[in-house]
Amino acid sequence: MAIEVFNRYENKYLMNSPMFHIIYSRLLEYMELDEFNKHDRFYSISNIYYDTEHDTLIRNSLAKPKYKEKLRIRAYGVPEPDAKVYLELKKKVFGLVNKRRTAMKLNEAYEFVRTGEIPAFKDYMNKQVIQEIHYFLQRYVLQPKTYLAYDRIALFSKTSRDLRITFDTNIRSRRHDVRLEKGDHGEPLMESGRWLMEVKAEKTIPVWLSSLLSELRMYRTSFSKYGNEYRKHLSNPTMTKESILL
Repeated sequence: MAIEVFNRYENKYLMNSPMFHIIYSRLLEYMELDEFNKHDRFYSISNIYYDTEHDTLIRNSLAKPKYKEKLRIRAYGVPEPDAKVYLELKKKVFGLVNKRRTAMKLNEAYEFVRTGEIPAFKDYMNKQVIQEIHYFLQRYVLQPKTYLAYDRIALFSKTSRDLRITFDTNIRSRRHDVRLEKGDHGEPLMESGRWLMEVKAEKTIPVWLSSLLSELRMYRTSFSKYGNEYRKHLSNPTMTKESILL
């Protein structure tokens, strides 16, 4: 069964393709590929991020508060309307990321967020997470704001599942046809050949990884996919005057 509750620290690093190949080859000494990467080099993740009419959630997130939260629907690849997806509530408190998610059919997830009404329970759902999302939906009136997708390579530690490292590239987004079943297309969020590495650990990272990052002069950065998409959206000269003033 897929893990539905995560509590971990996440550190991010941006790099070009030559650096990706160097660090990736070194990591394989200690880590192994995710099962979805063992037959294909990448697997695709697609998301819909929800926000209020005036973008309350992402505006608050970009202000770097001690507590922030977001809601999204996540799928692997392009789902059919009745395919299983994940409705995820992600919070960050003093640097600790808490992610809670429940499996749902795509149309069930759309309807739950649209109406705020708890769906009829199915055996693939997580009741506790649904209750938490229901409470979240009572606090905000949300609408689908942006589609974000990327190609991922994921690695797990050979000795502990507490450590996971992911590499995302070809990050793309769109603000039209904001539905997962509408296809995997969008405008690039970063220039070609750029990679986002995320180190996800429940506790401190192992000494070997700390030494490797230091040796390669890899330094943490702050990079939010949705946050950078929102900044790009604000800088779009085709935006209406009303949108800019919100």
